[in-house]
This record gives sequence, C-alpha cells and structure tokens, in this order.
Amino acid sequence: MYQALYRKWRPQTFADVIGQQHITDTLRAQLRSGRLSHAYLFTGTRGTGKTTCAKILARAVNCEHPVDGDPCNECAACRGILDGSVLDVTEIDAASNNGVDNIRDLRDETRYTPAQVKKRVFIIDEVHMLSIGAFNALLKTLEEPPEHVLFILATTELHKVPATILSRCQRFDFRRIGAEDIARRLLDVAVGEGIELTEGAARLIARLADGAMRDALSMLDRAAAAGAVDEQTVTAALGVMGQGDGIRLAGHLKTGDLAAAIALIDEYYNAGRDLAAVYDQMLGLIRDALLVKTSKTDVSALISPAYTVKSLQKLCDGLASSTLIAWSRVIGEALDRMRSAANRRVEAELCAVRLCSLGGEQYDTLSGRVEALEEKMKHGVPVAAMPAQTVRQADDTPPPPGDEDAPPPPDDGDAPLWAEQEATVRQSASAAKPAAAAAKAVAWPQWTQLLGMLTGKINTGAHTNLKVSAKGMLEDGVLVIQCEDSITAMLAKAEPTMKVIREQAAALAGAPIKVKVREAGDEPVIQKNAAVDEIIGRAKAFDIQIKEL
Repeated sequence: MYQALYRKWRPQTFADVIGQQHITDTLRAQLRSGRLSHAYLFTGTRGTGKTTCAKILARAVNCEHPVDGDPCNECAACRGILDGSVLDVTEIDAASNNGVDNIRDLRDETRYTPAQVKKRVFIIDEVHMLSIGAFNALLKTLEEPPEHVLFILATTELHKVPATILSRCQRFDFRRIGAEDIARRLLDVAVGEGIELTEGAARLIARLADGAMRDALSMLDRAAAAGAVDEQTVTAALGVMGQGDGIRLAGHLKTGDLAAAIALIDEYYNAGRDLAAVYDQMLGLIRDALLVKTSKTDVSALISPAYTVKSLQKLCDGLASSTLIAWSRVIGEALDRMRSAANRRVEAELCAVRLCSLGGEQYDTLSGRVEALEEKMKHGVPVAAMPAQTVRQADDTPPPPGDEDAPPPPDDGDAPLWAEQEATVRQSASAAKPAAAAAKAVAWPQWTQLLGMLTGKINTGAHTNLKVSAKGMLEDGVLVIQCEDSITAMLAKAEPTMKVIREQAAALAGAPIKVKVREAGDEPVIQKNAAVDEIIGRAKAFDIQIKEL
C-alpha cells in the first residue's frame, strides 16, 4: 500500500529533524545527562515537527542502546514503539477526546507501571482542544505524575492553553522552517523516491509551504503524480502562479495596462486557480519588492526564493514605495470582500481596475503621492506636451471670409430692405465674434518655460504636481492653470507658491498678468447670446444665408 511522503520520510532521530536545532540539541543534552522533565509542551505552527519530536523523545527515553541522545531504532523497545505494538506509549488526539471523562481515564492509567518499557509516555496532540473541565482534571496529575510517567503535550494555538498548564510544563517553541532548508529536504526526498525535481520547482514549493515541512512534502506528492516536476507542473497541479506570472501581472499593473491584466486574470480563472490565492501571492511579491526598494543593504536572504533581486529591481523602476503600499491596501480590501463575494472573479477584476488607476485617496499621505509622481518623472514617464501656438505672419494671414454667395450691392439708388437687414446681421455678428474669441481658451506657449523657471523656487511637491497634472491656458488675457485634480489645485493656490507663479509669469509675459487656478470640471459654461440668436433667426426668416465661423 502506498504511503504518503510525509509519513514515509518522517525523521527517526533528532539529527534528521530540519530547522529545529535549538530544540533537538536541548533534548539530546537532557537525555545524555538524564535530567528529563516530567512534562513537555511543544508549540508552533503546523508541520514544523512537534509530533515528530514527541515520538522521537518517547523512543529515546525507552531506548536500550541510545546513541548520543538519539534512539537506536534497532532495539526491541524502539521497534515496538515504531510499529505500535508497545501499549505503554499512547498518542491521544485531544480534538476527539476532549471531555472530562477521557482525562479521568488517562489519569487512572498513570497509576500502572509500564509493562514492556522503562516509562509510560502520553502524547496529547492538539491539547488546546481540551475543555476547561478536562484541563482542570489534568492539573494535579500533570504537576506531580508518577516517576514512570512522561507527558508530552503539543499545540498550534498556545494562547488557548491555560496558564496553570503552561506553568507545569517545560515549553519548547518550534519555528517555521526556512525555505532554503525545505527546498534542500525536498531535493533529498526526490532523489530517494526517484522523482525528477528541478531546483526551481523545489524553491516554489518551499515558498508555498510557508515554513511547514509536512505541507511541502504533501505538495511534492501531489505534483509528482504527473511524472517529472518542474515549475509549470507545480503551478498546474497546485493552482498557483509561477515565478514569472506574478512579475508579469505586476508589470501590467505598473504600466496601467488594464486589458492585459484582466486577460491574465481570466487566464488564471480558466486554469482553475483560486483568484484569492493569486492576490495573496501578489501581496508576497509586493513585500519582497518593498524590501528591495527601501533597503540599503543586501536583502537577497530575506526575499522569497521564487524571485531574484534583479527581477524585483527591474519591477521597482518607476514604482515608488508609496505606490506599492497603496497596492497592498487595495489588494487587502479586495481579499476581505472576496471572502463573502457572490462572484469572486468580478471582485478580482474590479481590484485590477483599482490597481491600474490609483487615485490620490489610495495613498497614505500627500507626500506619498508626490513621491509616486516624482518616481514616474525620474524614469521618463511621458507627459503630454502642450501644443505650440502657431503665430501666422502678416503676409500669410488669410483674407476674411468673403461673401461670394451674397447678391452684389446696387450701383445707385437706395439700398433695398433686404440689404439693410443683411448689413444689420453682419454688424451684430461681427460684434459678437470678438467676445466669443475672447472667451475661448488656448494653450499658453510659454507654460513649459514657466515650469522651468519655477524649479527650485517653489515647493518640490507642488512643482512635481504642476508638471504632471496641470497645463497653462490663456483665456481673455488671463493665465488659467488647469489642474487635473484637487490636490494639484490646492498646492498651486497655496502661498507663497501662487505669488512666485505670478512673478515668473509676469517676467515671461513682459507685463503683469492675472493668474487663476481651476480644477477639472470647473470650466465656465459659455452662455448663449440671445440677441445674436434673435438676429440670426430673423435673417433666416428672410432667406438670408448665414455663415457661422
């Protein structure tokens, strides 16, 4: 019968335990010196070796020929405990035996001396699942057990264990196993099992295991069902993103390419991947990118093995740390909504929309947004150039529109009535044209020069926002600074920024010039001229042709 890899490759000695040397060294020293405690409490996250160490300790205290604190696994006691024939070593699952009666039965068993080995060992797994009554029933026995009894408690949730239990046990905290240690162990297991496992796939599984050796072996077991195991096999078998997938999605979000980002999410969805897990992996990528972006020292040992420092540095070019933090906030909020969303795919796509079009409200502070804008400018993010105002030479000026279709004026005599009415229309229209032209805003050709003159003379944040999110328009002799958002408008209006802008604009124009700041959406609405409309209506009534310019 096939046996799962995590069971088949369970460590048999303390020397085989991965990543818990601070615990195994202490236990071996106690075994060598004979200074064993009567009760141990092993705590830590799942798959880190708590139950494994408990079973090794149970054999070590009963081994007939211990080797430097390790059990020999060859004597009758060790073999009997391994195959389960020695009843003096009992493993209890507190999740299903959590009542007072179960603990009373256990307490009664402690009275009897061991029949086959030196000590009776009780391993209580997931001890935090015991009821309050069961904990209380265990207290006295745990405090002063018979000399032939050893208790080993294991839990993943230490905060649920009463302080009265903690004070009666010798506590050992199991750490998460490092990704490099897990990857090396996976490669060793693959060699022993004849599995073709690439180093990249081992690193990817180690990262996904999140410090749990058992989880890593279970993932390898699952991926190896298809044969040779590489990164593509792991991503397909486990439904997660590969090393390049996360970088590719982040690259689309960085450039604001929403269509490509949605297409990639659709690809993940059709491949059966959990979209919440996809964004959870994106949070890990953002964490690594922040380390690379903000740290002034080598952080290669701190980032995930799935990414390289070089690839993260390339991703961070043009991305401010404040933008990465804003990304993490948007993704965190989306993950909260996805837990209860009726359609997780739609929520995932909406999250991509928010990430591709970050607004000022997504940043923690104004300085964070300014930092993001400065980072974009530093790496050559294109800014739409202002159209240059062309000035026609005097000789190139086209003649005013003619009246070729109008009937010729009479040579003599009084002008007819229709001619007088047409003249009135022409005069009114010509009077209305200057007003309309004056109200029309045109790009100020000296805006770029003004931005250059403001360098170093106004606040850096205000200057950056004006470069990226504003343009200069000339409207009826007034310089109007048209801002794309409220933050840029607020910075431009602030003193002494506005005073400096007026001074530099006047120096460019050669005369004092009025300066206004306007936010997008506040453009003035041009009112219709009722008198002109009435004249045009009367002209049409007489079938007079009107040209509107």
